[in-house]
Amino acid sequence: MSAHAVAVGLGAVAGQRAFPFLTALVLTPVGAALVALVLPRRAVWAIRAVGVAGALAVLGIAAAVLDEFRAGFGGYQMVSVHPWVGSLGISWSLGIDGISLFLVLLSALLFLLALAGAGERTNVKSFTIWILLLEAACLGSFCSLDVLLFFLFFETTLVPVYFIIVGWGHEKRNHAAMKFFIYTFTGSAMMLVGIVALVSIHAGQTGVTTFDIRQLVQTHLSGTAGVLLLLAFTAAFAVKAPIFPFHTWSPDAYREAPVAGSVLMAGVTAKLGTYGIVRFDLGLFPHATVVLAPVFLTLGVAGIVYGAIVAAVQKDLKRLVAYSSLAHIGFIVIGAFALTGESVSGAVLQMVNHGLITAALFLLVAMIYRRRQTMNVAHLGGLQRRAPVMAATFAVVVLASIGVPGLNGFVGEFLILAGTFLTHRWWAVVAVAGVVLAAVYLLWAYQQIFHGPERESERDKPFRDLTWREGAVLAPLIVLIVAMGVYPRPVLDRITPSVDQLITHVEQVAHPNIPRVGQPEPTTHTEVAK
Repeated sequence: MSAHAVAVGLGAVAGQRAFPFLTALVLTPVGAALVALVLPRRAVWAIRAVGVAGALAVLGIAAAVLDEFRAGFGGYQMVSVHPWVGSLGISWSLGIDGISLFLVLLSALLFLLALAGAGERTNVKSFTIWILLLEAACLGSFCSLDVLLFFLFFETTLVPVYFIIVGWGHEKRNHAAMKFFIYTFTGSAMMLVGIVALVSIHAGQTGVTTFDIRQLVQTHLSGTAGVLLLLAFTAAFAVKAPIFPFHTWSPDAYREAPVAGSVLMAGVTAKLGTYGIVRFDLGLFPHATVVLAPVFLTLGVAGIVYGAIVAAVQKDLKRLVAYSSLAHIGFIVIGAFALTGESVSGAVLQMVNHGLITAALFLLVAMIYRRRQTMNVAHLGGLQRRAPVMAATFAVVVLASIGVPGLNGFVGEFLILAGTFLTHRWWAVVAVAGVVLAAVYLLWAYQQIFHGPERESERDKPFRDLTWREGAVLAPLIVLIVAMGVYPRPVLDRITPSVDQLITHVEQVAHPNIPRVGQPEPTTHTEVAK
């Protein structure tokens, strides 16, 4: 198969339907935000109902997309293309494949849970509108096939997150929000330069100006041009994810944001960065990706070890979860840049797993904070006696984060490490240390909070177990954590064809730099699933 044929395969279309599922998916939260906008501020119950109904409608459309999605096909499906600025080749171009499918479903679920579980009582109208607009921007980013449209959605996410932190965050929210905005805006500006340069090079080679990724994958780049463009794109993705050492904004932002903001930043917007690496870095710059893979593998491993070590010394529970998230992102990074079918499939799966696990952890931390008004681990203790259901739920999530077999964290980490070991053995060996360190700091925190000695000043204060509403918010996450750990095959069956097609594209362009052992066998994921 020629490189051109593979590129055409990357842009193949299947499952074209009369109903524009993806357009409806992106515009539904915008419509709900407009309805909330016209409601009076005092109609708090109605505003909350509109927000939850809008997010529920998005989840329903996402479920329909899953039902329509054709397993076993690696190209883009349900493609919707409408010219926007025809003279410049800019279009409203949306499509979905196995790499983006479950990130869309994850987003739809977490936004619904964030709105349903939000406890904000001040300025509910603005809060609901910002959450809905953020959902539209995230969904648009995951579905965009036009790189400029992707950039617009990607950049738009900055505004709602900034105002969510500033408006409803904790005491140092202004500093955290400004730091977040400066970091992410700077990275995005570099990506915009890269987009313009890539489109210009493609236009010079073909005489056609287009921002369609399905056409841009055919652009021939020199070694230097490819490396520079890869770095320009990755500047935005590395900050958004975040990847070590571009992570310094995230502990402050996650710590100071309200619970819904923390859940959505770690669970969804961070995936825009890792998704961008898989979709754009590997797809548009395969040769440069191979050249720079050792650099990014080193950063990924450094993030795993650094995140684990720093998390182990944290006294603030929310910051501990934030650094734990950095370590998980490190695993996703090494999976993406190991450039094997197993590792990249594991990276995509781990994006979903990380979203579920981290969302559950931040929700549980918020529930503890509401009861004790502190996130200091030293000030918590003996909670298992008072809240056994909460303790059991927290234990399941912690074990999933560690990667215990039978829970979803294990499958993603296993595929990443197995695939990385094929081509970059020593990076995989060092990354295993991160699994051990994760067990140390997470189990230590759990022991201190639920089985440690209770402070005398807290003994006479009430501490409720999980309420029915809190349980309803956590239940879908726990069910998915267990279900994807026990039987991940339905998810992998949809992810793998798109990943295999992408890896074949990378190998065709960069061969012989990638050993053929990196090509996955069809039975690999089936065996893991069993």
